[in-house]
This record gives sequence, C-alpha cells and structure tokens, in this order.
Amino acid sequence: MGDYHFVYKDVEGSSTQWDDIQRKLGNLPPKPPAFKPHPFTPAQDQHYKPNSIDHKTQEDLEDFEDDPDDRRFLQKIGRERLAKMKRVAKAAKFGSIIPISGSDFVHEVSQASSDVWVVVVLYKDGYPECGVLMQCLKELATTYPATKFVQIVSTDCIPNYPDRNLPTVLVYSNGAVKASYVGLHKFGRRCTPEGVAMVLCQSDPVLNDGQSGGEDSREAVLEGVRKRFIEKVVTLHENDDNDGSTSD
Repeated sequence: MGDYHFVYKDVEGSSTQWDDIQRKLGNLPPKPPAFKPHPFTPAQDQHYKPNSIDHKTQEDLEDFEDDPDDRRFLQKIGRERLAKMKRVAKAAKFGSIIPISGSDFVHEVSQASSDVWVVVVLYKDGYPECGVLMQCLKELATTYPATKFVQIVSTDCIPNYPDRNLPTVLVYSNGAVKASYVGLHKFGRRCTPEGVAMVLCQSDPVLNDGQSGGEDSREAVLEGVRKRFIEKVVTLHENDDNDGSTSD
C-alpha cells in the first residue's frame, strides 16, 4: 500500500496542501475570499450633548462670553470652585497647636471668633504627662483644623498654678469657658487621640474638621471620631500583618 500524507484543517475555512493541489488541477472551485468584518463605528448617542467648551476653535472662544448658555456654565463652575476654595481655606485655618504667652491670651482665646472653638492646654516642659497629652492634641489639631488649639505655660496663664494639676485643658467658646479637664487621668487610663476627642466632645461639638461648615452636632462629631478610630485600628492591624509576612 502506498504512503499517504494527510494534512488536516486546523482552522475552519483554511486551505490545506491537498486542497491547493486539487484547485490547480481544476478539481475544486477557487478558494473563497477571506472574510473581513465591516469596520465598526459606534452609534452616536442622541442624548449626548458635548460640553459647551468642547471642540471650540479660537474664533469660537472669542465669542464664548456672548452665549448665555456658556456664561451660565462658567458661572456654575466658578461658584463650585469658589465654594471648594472656601471650604479648603476654612479647613486650613489652624491645623497645629499655637504657642501663646500670657499677653496673647485675651486676643487669641477670649476674643476668638464666635464660630471657633478654642482648646487651651496648660503645660510645663519636663512633665511626661504633659508630653503624652500634647502628642494627642497635635494629632487632633491636624485632623480638626477648624478648631483652634493653643498651648501656654501654666504659670504664664495663671500665676502660682499648681504643677500637680498639669496638664490642664480648658475649652472656650464665645469667650467663655465651657469645660475644664485637670490632669491626664481625665482622658482615660490610656491617653489616645481618639479618647481625648471623645472627652472633649462630651457636651459640645468642640472638634471641627472644616468640611461641614461648623454645623455638625455633637453626635455627628462623635460618630466621625469613632469612624476615624476604627480606620486607624484597621490600618495598624494591616501594617502588623504586612510586617509579619515580610519577616518570614
């Protein structure tokens, strides 16, 4: 028996060597042309209207302000950007603990704007408990930049103020003391930024991040504090897991 060499079609419609030979001999019809799909052109969305400033030429732009629709569009964008700029500016009003002296107290605290809460910490250098609380307040001052935080040496604020009362926190609003916390123990057994925040907001919405226009209720502020605390715990847990996995 003679040897037969078979070449199979591996793709539908493709040519084999046997087919090519048969076509040369006239035993098969010519090979049909290869299929080519029609070029795809997406249908235009009839509801789509390009932005009024899209595809503007130089001549179009010269007449831009003459179009009422364009003017309204610019005014809307301008209002939105202005509102955002105001929010950012207000949020960045403070953002850190401001050192003051006794002569600054009236201006910086008693005469502070009526819509600003002021947190005053009385301290002295060299007292570890003051350092612990100060670290917590620094974080809160960054997180809530629309609340004013100031620090003052205790005896500059109140002559002969007992060192045993350090640190002391005074909360002011509208020039009046709204709350006072004497000693680090007032902020719990473990002094954390979240614990301090919860204590500061026990009665009033003292902390303001600048994003809500200062209209948050005490409950809303506390909810934000709890949320930040949970996020911090989750982040610390993830970091611990990552450190453990890399040490293997």
